[in-house]
Amino acid sequence: MVQNTLIVGGSGAIGGAFVTHLAARHPQAHMHVMSRRALPDSQARITNHIVDYDDEAALADAIAEASQSAPLDMVIVASGLLHDDTLAPEKSLRDLSAEKFHRLFAANTILPALVAKHAVPQLNKQQPAMFAALSARVGSISDNQLGGWYGYRASKAALNMVIRTTAIETARRNKQAIIVGLHPGTVESPLSAPFRGNVAAEKLFTPAYAAEHMLNVLDTLTSADSGKCFAWDGQEVTP
Repeated sequence: MVQNTLIVGGSGAIGGAFVTHLAARHPQAHMHVMSRRALPDSQARITNHIVDYDDEAALADAIAEASQSAPLDMVIVASGLLHDDTLAPEKSLRDLSAEKFHRLFAANTILPALVAKHAVPQLNKQQPAMFAALSARVGSISDNQLGGWYGYRASKAALNMVIRTTAIETARRNKQAIIVGLHPGTVESPLSAPFRGNVAAEKLFTPAYAAEHMLNVLDTLTSADSGKCFAWDGQEVTP
């Protein structure tokens, strides 16, 4: 039974949808939500931790608080970065810069890794418990047929390796733990807004749809699936 959950990136489109769906699915559970800014709505059983993601000590403190009274049954890292006002996906080698790589890896690889560092040891050992982080199909080396998006692809590929390595280590101490990556598909959010013009209507998902289907996938997984990455439809995303 899910009693204690942690969502990182709860003020984002997909993170907020995870909060809504998990609250409905597990009405008995207490939910800890980590975000850079306060959530617009608050419920008695939701604790909002406002955290600077670049501050590992602050991350550690929030996770310690979230797991103080009970082990964590589910941790979902729903934050990420593809573009903003000063950063756009690279179309060719000439677009690469150290600054872009630093920012993308900080958001897409380092933050989930640090959350795993502090949260995975706090996962419930008495029953199956889960750590999941939003990855992306474009982080699959074998699936890359178009090129481009160097920093984003590389940061998600690195995240997939973090997930795999964490799963191997965690299995030695918590055999029921499930550590996975999740590909949400193309979701109507600020992250995808400039890049979904050619996406077919049936392949463009609302955050609620994506979150619901990813939670459905998580419900089907066992420890044998730990270390892998799964798409919203349950299909494994190969490395």
